[in-house]
Order: sequence, then C-alpha cells, then structure tokens
Amino acid sequence: MKKILVTGCNGQLGRAIRGEYENEDVEFINTDVVEGDGIVALDITDVEAVLKLVRETKPEVIINCAAHTNVDACEKQWDLAYKINAIGPRNLSIAASEVGAKMIHVSTDYVFEGNGTRPYTEFDEINPVSAYGKTKAEGEKFVKEFAKKYFIFRTAWLYGDGKNFVKTMLRLSETHEEVTVVEDQKGSPTSAVELARAIHHFEPTENYGVFHATCEGDTNWAVFTEEIFKRAGKQTRVKHVTSEQYAEMNPASAKRPAYSILENYMMKLTSDYRMADWQTALDEYMKTLEF
Repeated sequence: MKKILVTGCNGQLGRAIRGEYENEDVEFINTDVVEGDGIVALDITDVEAVLKLVRETKPEVIINCAAHTNVDACEKQWDLAYKINAIGPRNLSIAASEVGAKMIHVSTDYVFEGNGTRPYTEFDEINPVSAYGKTKAEGEKFVKEFAKKYFIFRTAWLYGDGKNFVKTMLRLSETHEEVTVVEDQKGSPTSAVELARAIHHFEPTENYGVFHATCEGDTNWAVFTEEIFKRAGKQTRVKHVTSEQYAEMNPASAKRPAYSILENYMMKLTSDYRMADWQTALDEYMKTLEF
C-alpha cells in the first residue's frame, strides 16, 4: 500500500487530494497545524519534527498543501510567511530526500510580477513583488535545492471546499443588490478538484520538474463573479471597477498581479494530460454547493 503524507490536509487542496484518492489503495498520513480525528499535528517549520514524523512513517510521497496564503497578512508577518512558505518546503524536501520520497509542492502565480501581456510559461523569469510571492518563490528554490525527486505545481485563483472567492460572492449576494469587483486583473479560476486530479496524474510518474497547473481559459474577477451569480440564479449586479478604484475603497497591503494567466506549457509538452476549462470546472463545483 502506498503511503502519502499530506500537509495542510484540512485546506481546500488537502481535502480535494484526499477525495481524489478515495478509491485507491492508499494510506494517508494526514497532517495539519492542529491535531484532530485521524490528523497528526505537524509544524512544518520545525525541521526536527518533520524529520521525526517522516522517519517514523516513511511515506513514498509527500504532498505539501500547507501555506500562509493571506496575501495582505504576509506583508505584516514576513517572518511567519517565510517560515511557512519557504522553510516549511525546505524541511519537507530534506526529509523526502532522506527516505527517498517524491516531493510535491504547490506554488503560485504570485511568483511572477503580474504585468505580462501573454501567458507565463515555466521558463519565464520570476519576479515576485509581494511578500507572499517572494516567500513562495523562496520555497520553490528550497525544493529544487533539497528534494531529489520533485514536482512543483504553480496554480492560481484556487477555490474548493473551504473559504474562497466563490462562496464569498454568494454570501454577499444574500445581502447586497450590487457588489463591486475589479475588472483589470486577469487570471484563470482553478478548482481544487482539478488541481488534485492533475497532481494525481503526475504523482506516479517520474516526469519531474516545474509545472503550471491552472484551468484552461482566462477571465477577470468581475466576469468571474457574474458567471458565479448566473449559475446560482442570483440577480445581484456586479459593478466593474479598476484596481485603483477598488484600492481607494478598500485599502490593501499587498499589490495584486494585474496579469496572472499561466500557460500549462510543460504539462502539454511532456504529457497528454489536460486540465478542464474554468467554466466547466465552475459548473462542476457549483453542483456541490447549496444556495
């Protein structure tokens, strides 16, 4: 039986990973910051704790779904963000190499500056401008340095079973006739289920390296919101504004990428695997919600 250690197992992607493998003969070592039913408490920033657990359980695969993803908070909590987003992957990579495990790490579009005019490929130079992006970029470097067998999956605009943009917009629609959403930030909404499927496909292979893994196609936040409301049968209007206008109304600490479209270039170049387009993935996700 294959052993897979998952960090951040209670997050959106962690839950999707477990669901994706539910019909397979897999033993999960589920870890998160808080111990629970079948969940082992693990502080990935503590290298000795990570080494101890990995030495005891000897997983064949480690999937790191843990991250400090609050973009604004990262600006004020650099040390914490660096420990979770960079030191954590480093520790897991060191442990993975010791027991011969594959290391699967999830990264982000924020490693790019976000001012491009064409989809970013895996070969474009990274240039993060936020604390979140910078710490995630450092995490990628550590995985490359310390893991012998690794996959790095960069994704964007992720939503799934947990707190996310889709649920936030639906909640706001219950009490607002109109919501204000930016129209000049472009990206590819990606469901955690679709990302989990991609990870599941590549995990048994030796097709290692950096992969972009987002749903196909692109949109902006305002149009994405309109598509959410349309599928939910909501009459709430969406007011399109620029990022500058939105910042005046809701001051934020971190700069958001204006252009976050990733091209799944390596995935298409090295395999026949394709991720669903974002509209199809949203259709599937909306069927799981109650509204």
